Amino acid sequence: MRAAEVFIPRTYATGVPYALFRRLRATSPVCWVEEPPVGGWPAGPGYWAVLRYADVKHVLRTPEVYSSYLGATQIRDPDTEEDLAFVRAMMLNQDPPDHARIRRVVAAAFTPRAVRELETVVDARARALVEEVARAGAADFVAVAADLPVWTLAHVMGVPEEDRQLLFDWSNRVIGYQDDEYAASSTADPALLSPMGRAALRHRQAPAARPDGRPVNPRSRRALADMFAYAHALAGNPRPGSVMAHLREGGLTRAEFENMFFLFAVAGNETLRNGIPGGLLTLLRHPDQYARLRRDPDLTGPAVEEMLRYWPPVIDFRRTATRDTELGGQRIRRGEKVVVYHASANRDETVFGDPDRFDVARTPNDHVSFGFGPHFCLGSHLARVQMRAVLRHVLDRLPGLELAGEPVRLVSNFQNGLKHLPVRVGAAPAP
Repeated sequence: MRAAEVFIPRTYATGVPYALFRRLRATSPVCWVEEPPVGGWPAGPGYWAVLRYADVKHVLRTPEVYSSYLGATQIRDPDTEEDLAFVRAMMLNQDPPDHARIRRVVAAAFTPRAVRELETVVDARARALVEEVARAGAADFVAVAADLPVWTLAHVMGVPEEDRQLLFDWSNRVIGYQDDEYAASSTADPALLSPMGRAALRHRQAPAARPDGRPVNPRSRRALADMFAYAHALAGNPRPGSVMAHLREGGLTRAEFENMFFLFAVAGNETLRNGIPGGLLTLLRHPDQYARLRRDPDLTGPAVEEMLRYWPPVIDFRRTATRDTELGGQRIRRGEKVVVYHASANRDETVFGDPDRFDVARTPNDHVSFGFGPHFCLGSHLARVQMRAVLRHVLDRLPGLELAGEPVRLVSNFQNGLKHLPVRVGAAPAP
């Protein structure tokens, strides 16, 4: 199998190519990957794939050599200089010291006290969602998993209840743009939206090609005009203490504010939308570990960490070399793309014993699913709170949970997600 297979989105429709990653770690841990055309997207210049744990950590902690800002953090280059300039205003796409300045604004909304208060409401919501599955006897657990982070985000951002579905659609369109089912997501019913939500929808542009025939970048200001119209309307009268109130008072530029809203609305829920159903599917496919967890619920914390290692919600992130350098025996030139693969690093056999084995009691478990270095995920604690809450209630209320059909994966070379996970509540297993 060619190294280019790790770039092609369709590869991931059947699973993360761990066997290929394993071979490349052994033979070409830093290797050149071509970017062939995909659908309507043109070919790219190619990039260096970084596959070993130590090298991944080195890249992530060295922003002066491997920049988030120069070319942003997606493999695919922005379409225009204007698009690049816009996405550079996102915290995710900045380097120190600007990155730290914006991060401080957001961190103000996630003090330890604020997160402790959130734990109570998150637990109640998770319990209610699992109770619904118990009563119905069956569900698509992806929909269950999507509800909790979207509900939590709406709560912390001050988004009215009736507009929550907008967050779901925006996330689908951005994280699933390589998947036909998600690329044009429009599930929010205008009749049920607030006046602010309906007004925002009027700014939404139908999917269209650029004048040169290429698709419009789903992360551009043009493609997300409805999201940004909503962000400004919500900031006009934010709920006191909400994230939006902190953003409004944080001295951000217009582009920084819009990109921060983007980051919360999309990145703030994609980890859970991928991690919860992916982790549950992993448990269901490892019945011995599921049974062990049912016998010993105190393993919930370590189990969540192992779910994150074994099913990393994000497959990779990009950096751009600021100067000529060397990594893993390869000469990397200034301006070349360098893509770290979290999914490969989490299975590095030099760090994790028997890495392809799923072990709910694994320790230590220093995975990189939340990144490393200055860009370590700001919402990692809240993500863990939500995952633990769902898992606790599943163990308590759905002891006989089982698969009710074939899971369907998201087509994406960036997000390790499921679109459908049919489950049913079977007979409780013997203790």
